[in-house]
Amino acid sequence: MRLKYYIIAIMALALTACSDFLEPDSISTFDTNYVFSNVDDARKGVNAIYVQFGVDGFRSRLSNNMTGNTDIERQSGWTSSGDRYQIWDLNALSSNGDLRQFWNAAYTAIRDANIAIEGIEASAALNSSDVLISKTMYHLLGEAYTLRAYWYSMLTYHFGDVPNVRLAPKAGNDFFLGKEDRNVILSQVIEDMMSIEEKMLWAEELPYGIEQVNREFTLGLIARIALQRGGYYLTPALNMERTSDYQTYYQIAKEYTEKLINLKDRPLPEDFRQVFLNNAKFVTPVNDDILFEVPFAIGNGDVGWNIGVTVQGGATASHNYGSGNNYMAIPPSYYYSFDTLDTRRDVTCAYYIVNTDFQEEFVNGGISNISQGKWSRYYLDAGPGASSAKGTGINWPMLRYADVLLMHAEAENELNGPTAAALESMARVRRRAFDSALWDEKVDNYLASISTSKEDFFDAIVNERAWEFGGEMIRKYELIRWGIYSEKMAETVQTLKDMADSAFEGTGPYADLPDYIYWKRNESGRFTVLNPNRKIAAAPDDTWTRESWLLGLRNEVTIYQEWITKDWRNYIDQGPKPGVARYIFPIPEEAVTNSQGVLANDGYGF
Repeated sequence: MRLKYYIIAIMALALTACSDFLEPDSISTFDTNYVFSNVDDARKGVNAIYVQFGVDGFRSRLSNNMTGNTDIERQSGWTSSGDRYQIWDLNALSSNGDLRQFWNAAYTAIRDANIAIEGIEASAALNSSDVLISKTMYHLLGEAYTLRAYWYSMLTYHFGDVPNVRLAPKAGNDFFLGKEDRNVILSQVIEDMMSIEEKMLWAEELPYGIEQVNREFTLGLIARIALQRGGYYLTPALNMERTSDYQTYYQIAKEYTEKLINLKDRPLPEDFRQVFLNNAKFVTPVNDDILFEVPFAIGNGDVGWNIGVTVQGGATASHNYGSGNNYMAIPPSYYYSFDTLDTRRDVTCAYYIVNTDFQEEFVNGGISNISQGKWSRYYLDAGPGASSAKGTGINWPMLRYADVLLMHAEAENELNGPTAAALESMARVRRRAFDSALWDEKVDNYLASISTSKEDFFDAIVNERAWEFGGEMIRKYELIRWGIYSEKMAETVQTLKDMADSAFEGTGPYADLPDYIYWKRNESGRFTVLNPNRKIAAAPDDTWTRESWLLGLRNEVTIYQEWITKDWRNYIDQGPKPGVARYIFPIPEEAVTNSQGVLANDGYGF
């Protein structure tokens, strides 16, 4: 069942459209006591919080566009001064429209969450003698707490210290709030969720399953934000630090991942590809890998338009699937970090496109344009129209059970080293990645090799999360909280240079990788590559097309392709402080102006 939050008639609630949170809209003539006096209207009131997932500030910005560049996803921000390019290049101005849209979406969602929280907490229905009514109201309260926590997590990742709005807008409130310490905010939202999660419902108990916030997602989000709170963050002085109580939050992450594992464990589905195909097939299984996914209605959502395998469409195309591109490419350094037998690689990374004849062919741009293969409008059961582009309706996964298992392994290792429990959580994720006949070597022996120290196991966690979540656009947040953002960017650039040199010189650590690849369409018309893993002298016959591969990393003018030397330069040594990636962005000037002098863009080298 698909929850079409964005076409629910919430106008009847008079929870009106968004404006800057410093100038909130009136909640009009409807009294919140009435709105939250019964389950049906309270449900609509909470639905209002979800609306911001359907605006550009989330659906095509925050979710899958604003989170490059990393060691596993990249885009060339230096080629334009446009809003998204400024963000990719870590040099966004306070006038940046994408940041303004995100800011307004976040604070509108927070406003609507505050309205719902105050309304439900004051409602007699919360403690109704009718057990079902009371349970439903408590669950709705948990949804509101959880959604508010998500938006504050994102705000603090992108802007650092931000205004902490925890009251619904009403006459007499102070609407001109200054910045609150990000650690205070994160601690509060963690405590909020901890106080309510036991009264929430599991996805299988809810009418819309994983298309609405559920208890398992809340448990997972507690752990995710606890790791954020216990991790490193950028201070206004441009230092990466973490607080002295960081282990307290690793303990929370450990406890709440274990709580979910103990209460609602589930096997990871064996077919890794199917997890993401389900998004395009509008299939939403409960007790599966995805715990919560944003439910885009048909005509909404940009998955398969600006992320995923490219489809060339338009009025002259022979197919009905429309057009979709990929804003974020995958660097070959990531592609070749996979074990060649890891089934996740060819799900995550694709170097083919679908042309106007609805045939698969080699990707434009070759080695510089490997795409995120987990999604595509190409995977839809029916084309949405030859001239369609945005609005595919493909849902966006927000948290998976595999993430819970790896967070558990990470937290356990941080507190106690690579214990048997930490090893088993990682093993569960790796087992799905390899054929069972390979488990002795690829799971058991591998885990034994990285279980000798806390440091080795942490490095393995960094790698495993890359292989598991490529293209899901959460890597940036991990590199930040681990305090290794700049370090990993420098490592990526060096690896790409070494690959380029090996291809041209025929020696070096990557000399065996393909300088050229050979491809064709097989008997079923699918794109297939003869030599994805190794260099070969030539194809066996002329049915194969040869394309430059790692040789494409160099040229005669700049030696290394400019995207290698420029995509990450502001993350490494050309930002305000060499060795520190200034991932924090300026508060939008609209918010600064409307704050009447309370907010300012100070610190962080602004």
